[in-house]
Amino acid sequence: MNKKIMVCLDGSKNSLRGLQTAIMIAKQSDAVIIGVHSDTSFSAFSAVRAPLLPEEKWANDVRRLMSVAERKVEKDEIKFEGVVIGGHSSGTDLTTFANNPANKIDQIVLGSRGMGFPKELFFGSTSNFVLNKAKAPVTVVK
Repeated sequence: MNKKIMVCLDGSKNSLRGLQTAIMIAKQSDAVIIGVHSDTSFSAFSAVRAPLLPEEKWANDVRRLMSVAERKVEKDEIKFEGVVIGGHSSGTDLTTFANNPANKIDQIVLGSRGMGFPKELFFGSTSNFVLNKAKAPVTVVK
């Protein structure tokens, strides 16, 4: 059975750098890459809480992001699966997905945007949250 590497994708250049690192790791370990995007456009009062969104409900920019990621991964002959989660907070959504035993995530790779202390103080740090809450090993790419 192939190792599963979860790479967190938000469309930023740092998340794509994280994808490149996941590709490098996958080549060495014959792994599958699971690209996960957290769609946080739902309001805090919505009943939606971290469900997997079917592809037909993905926003156009998310479709483009997953398409770019899939092309990069498959160019290196690595299997790719795109997943979009609907929720409220990226850190919580990503960690919930990764920690779900049904998903069998062996490693997590994510890019850190390094927003700096003031923004991190008010908005938190997704990479720090995932690093501290995930059960699988986490690689943070700067």
